[in-house]
This record gives sequence, structure tokens and C-alpha cells, in this order.
Amino acid sequence: MTETIHERLKLLIEAEANIAPLVNIEAVADLPTRFGDFHIVAFSNTLDNKEHVAIFKGDILNAENVPVRLHSECLTGDVIGSYRCDCRDQLEHALKKINKMEQGIVLYLRQEGRGIGLTNKIRAYSLQDQGMDTVEANLALGFRDDERDYTIAAEMLKALKVNSVRLMTNNPKKIEQLKSHGIIVNERLPHILPTNKHNRAYLKTKAAKSGHMIDFHWEADE
Repeated sequence: MTETIHERLKLLIEAEANIAPLVNIEAVADLPTRFGDFHIVAFSNTLDNKEHVAIFKGDILNAENVPVRLHSECLTGDVIGSYRCDCRDQLEHALKKINKMEQGIVLYLRQEGRGIGLTNKIRAYSLQDQGMDTVEANLALGFRDDERDYTIAAEMLKALKVNSVRLMTNNPKKIEQLKSHGIIVNERLPHILPTNKHNRAYLKTKAAKSGHMIDFHWEADE
């Protein structure tokens, strides 16, 4: 299976570069992890040269209804394990689900801090320490609530020849943006995890002000 996937991706690189003109497939490799065995594809954005990756399992090329998670980079959460957000939990949960389903993709997108960058995210944290919520902090810094753009995510899916997806998300804007760029989204798979005392207010703000579909009828252990 590994050789087949690699060879088919190489053919995409060589013969079908015009499918998704905003991205290039640069490299493909196996990726064994503590969540299971995956493949990883490195992409470059032809507009700004940012690097993004697709982490996938199973035969996804030309497939229908592929489970997909769009995950934006979060250094403080993904790497350091910050309790201020649920990013690391979301990423790990997606990889576990995909491994269990034996098919799916995580698109890891370089959009730190909901698109405002690492330094501005830490500035926003400072404002939150002074009493602002996550939306108020972004607005105070001169940004929109969410500066992310999922054009590149759609282009990556097109480059992988994914025909339709089941999107693992609580964020309706992700669904809207993928659809607006020609990706067929046939189902939303809720992606809800326990909160903690540090991120509960943040997640409630995302639900109340940003339209995220999160159920708070339960509370997590502290």
C-alpha cells in the first residue's frame, strides 16, 4: 500500500501540477506515530512559500466522503501543551479517529493564532489576562475575530484528488469556505472534547460570538 500511495502521489506531482495551481506537492513520506501509522505530504504555497502538510491514512486519492480535519498551527498548544486552548487535544483526537477509521486526512495549516501570527497571539493572551475575551482581544489589536483563510486547504484537497469530504469540525466557517472553493462537504462530524478550567471561557466565547457548534451540557474534570 505504501509504495502504491507514494507512486500515485509522484504521478500527481509530475503529470497533474495544474489541478491546484496555488500549491505544489514537494515530498511524501511514511509517518509512524504514537497514534498509528500515517503518510505525510509536504506542500508549498506558490503565493507566499509557506509550508503546509497533509497527514493521512488509507487510500484517499479519488475517494469520496473522506474524513478530513483542518488544523491550524498552534505552537503553545500543539507543542508546549498549553491549557489556554484545546488545540493539542483536537489534533490528537483527529489522528486517533482517523487511525480507528483507517482512512482520513489532517491538513496542518500554518495559520498560527487564528491567522494573526505567534507574536500577536501572545499579545492577545496578555489582553485576555487583563479581562478581555478572545474575540475582544483580536479586535483590540486591529484584527478580525478570525483571520484564517481556507483557500489553501481546498487546494491541498484538490491536489490529492479528494472528491468529497466529511469534515471533522465545530466551525461552520470551515464548511462554508471549503464549499466556496469547490469542495463537496457531505457531512459534519462534531469534534467536541472535554474542557478545562483554563480554556472553558475561551471555548464558550467561540460558541457565543464565533458561531462554533459546541455543546456545554457537561463539564470536565478539573
